[in-house]
Amino acid sequence: MDLSESTPIALVATTDPLRARSFYEDVLGLRFVADEGAALVFDSEGTMLRIAQVEDFTPQPFTVLGWRVEDIEATVRGLTERGVAFERYPGLEQDMLGVWQSPSGARVAWFKDPAGNTLSLTQFED
Repeated sequence: MDLSESTPIALVATTDPLRARSFYEDVLGLRFVADEGAALVFDSEGTMLRIAQVEDFTPQPFTVLGWRVEDIEATVRGLTERGVAFERYPGLEQDMLGVWQSPSGARVAWFKDPAGNTLSLTQFED
């Protein structure tokens, strides 16, 4: 049996579950499901997001979690109003909102959660 018909679970880590819960629930607007002790559980449009509570953590230098959005400009503006700071990267041509257009036409913006995990928004071409 393979995993082609199995539902994925997204995972990220934090050393500060209170800040993580506030960020993912209040800032990003994800539905909080449970605090299981070892992880905070959220629902993101039917995908389970588990934020593991760890004692020591070093964030990776690349995107670890992202969301597909229909209107990246509106989403960036809305999250900016909620206090999210979007990243700027040397060598990437990003617009005034911090959105980069990839060679495929997809538009991407990056931001970090309180633990330093790099998260992204992507709007794909129709």
